[in-house]
Amino acid sequence: MRRALLCLTALSVAVSPFAVAAQQSSTAAAARIAYPETARENVVDTQFGVAVQDPYRWLENDVRQDPRVRQWVTAQNQVTNAFLAQLPHRDAFRARMRELYDYERFSVPQKAGSRYFYTRNDGLQNQSVLYVRDGLTGAQRQLIDPNSWSQDGATALAEWEPSKDGRYVAYGVQEGGTDWRIIRVLDAATGRVLDDEVRWAKFTGIEWARDGSGFYYSRFPEPTAAQQFQSTNENHAIYFHRIGTPQSEDRLVFAQPDRPRLSNNGEVTDDGRWLIVYSNEGTDARYEITLIDLTQPNAQPRRIVSEAQNDWSYLGNQGTRFYWQTNKDAPRQRVVAMDIANPAALTEIVAEDAATLQGASIVGDRLVLRYLADAKSEVRTFDLTGRRLGTVALPGIGTASGFSGDMSDSETFYSFASFNSPGAIYRYDSRTGESTVFAQPEVAFDPARYEVRQVFYNSKDGTRVPMFLVHRRDLDTSRPQPTLLYGYGGFNAPELPRYQPKWMTWVDMGGVLAVANIRGGGEYGQAWHDAGRLANKQNVFDDFIGAGEYLIREGVTTNRQLAVEGRSNGGLLVGAVVNQRPDLFAAALPTVGVMDMLRFDRFTAGRYWVDDYGYPNREADFRTLYAYSPYHNIRTNVSYPPILVTTADTDDRVVPGHSFKYVAALQNADPNGAPHLIRIETRAGHGSGKPTDKQIEEYSDMYAFIAHFTGMAVPTRRAGERG
Repeated sequence: MRRALLCLTALSVAVSPFAVAAQQSSTAAAARIAYPETARENVVDTQFGVAVQDPYRWLENDVRQDPRVRQWVTAQNQVTNAFLAQLPHRDAFRARMRELYDYERFSVPQKAGSRYFYTRNDGLQNQSVLYVRDGLTGAQRQLIDPNSWSQDGATALAEWEPSKDGRYVAYGVQEGGTDWRIIRVLDAATGRVLDDEVRWAKFTGIEWARDGSGFYYSRFPEPTAAQQFQSTNENHAIYFHRIGTPQSEDRLVFAQPDRPRLSNNGEVTDDGRWLIVYSNEGTDARYEITLIDLTQPNAQPRRIVSEAQNDWSYLGNQGTRFYWQTNKDAPRQRVVAMDIANPAALTEIVAEDAATLQGASIVGDRLVLRYLADAKSEVRTFDLTGRRLGTVALPGIGTASGFSGDMSDSETFYSFASFNSPGAIYRYDSRTGESTVFAQPEVAFDPARYEVRQVFYNSKDGTRVPMFLVHRRDLDTSRPQPTLLYGYGGFNAPELPRYQPKWMTWVDMGGVLAVANIRGGGEYGQAWHDAGRLANKQNVFDDFIGAGEYLIREGVTTNRQLAVEGRSNGGLLVGAVVNQRPDLFAAALPTVGVMDMLRFDRFTAGRYWVDDYGYPNREADFRTLYAYSPYHNIRTNVSYPPILVTTADTDDRVVPGHSFKYVAALQNADPNGAPHLIRIETRAGHGSGKPTDKQIEEYSDMYAFIAHFTGMAVPTRRAGERG
């Protein structure tokens, strides 16, 4: 998917006159804001001798079910929209962001039989469209256009998977941003949608039987209508759906009813013989592994990894010899072979490296391994004995992804992207080592006019942390500039160089982008993750605060020009650091954040997050969580910077009640200070599937907000614009 007030000594840097004006205007603007009245109720939980106040618990109720919450949402949006409408650069951000979103983009193609499947967006389409080619150089044919599914563009094409022979495509339909999926099937030759329909799939892959007779998927029991977006997710089970039959006839393949908190997902081996079942309880990649022999009717599942202690990722097999990527005895990952007749005996193929092994695949008779070296991609190739063969040449500092394949074919595809370069798609032949361009997007700016560099700074405890900086080459870096600092810091997820039109808009308008690779992520393997979770979560906040202090100390920006942004776990990060260091930031953007650390595990997928956060009902974890929980650590008589919270009504990953309660507490604690507003999107969820037009509107509002409060002097014509 994270204390005392510290003293900062480097705040005497010269301040931009634009920033001074914005800071002065923020107080005047806040004085004119009449926040909606939010009822405070006498709700107190006593936990381990601590009386925990929770006056806004009623805001946890589902907006669809509770008229009082619905009225509160409407009133808050009215206040927020009125404020955003007055921002001087809102239209400029929207116009430029629309230009930068308007570029052709592709997914990495997937080969099935003689067909190649991929998604494409022509630029401003709300949803990407699924296409197919019959042969590599065949004409492109449209298969699925989700833009026709709803008037507001909020119904999205989610997961999709062709059958092994390319005859069928099974695909997930995502409605309004929810995590629930409806799986349907179409004929790839004709585009005809079959009658098959599977409901209540969630957190699932789609795995076809080798003969194309049907597919395996994971689902939860059907919830009641009232609990569809809030109830905890339990009893995840794997089913097989046979093409041409109703879901009521789907066969239960694997379930563990005596362990309802386990997630169970299946993967069919390349030879079609085995179903590999991955079972785990939280968000950590720590799996029990079970094999089911698909050639034997009613075969009994056989557990080959009994203890959920390590990550296991299937790469391929030759009979009973299975190749895996794993962190067993290798925190930065390695490749091993296992004979499933004796699964405890592992043969090391590629040893752990100083760089972190991010992903691996077998393409033909070659291992293709993607490494992270200081948060940048390197791709290396090996034979199946582990002998190093070479590298895949990449265009520069960036992120390579893809390389899926199997032992029967040397052809694969990958993408490469960086902050100033959207994902180009390449075809790669593992036999020859040759890469050729499959699709190269054109963008409305010259990438050479932007500088991407990496710096390192020391956190509070001396840990060396990398950070990427991006800005226009013509920007006057001899003086401080408005700067956006972004971070995540959790769930072993690295922050990698990637192209985002919202970020490029900020940079193009004259700002600096800083992306910090703080602890809790996966940039340096398991140790980096462990150093930023559970009792070590404060390290994440210290790293992020350290990034801000570095940017100020080096003259990149000042505390009156520094904004922070984070999503989901990153929203928690922003909420926590603003509480701990309100003096350090000029504005903040916590998005779909986890803000109540004492009740996160009571809703939808929240129970999975205990791997990173701990258990609120265990005393040691409770005391750690209570000490940094954003909702519980808002104080009166503190001047918090301007804050724009964003969430969505259909977010059933991090339920919107987190953000509702947090902003209510902010408005109550600091009613006459800087603006503390919430923007609540309708028919949108945690982020995936959000229509392009909704993204442009939301990010334009967010970035115009921080531009105003960091004193950005928005140019009338962008330096990077072609013309």
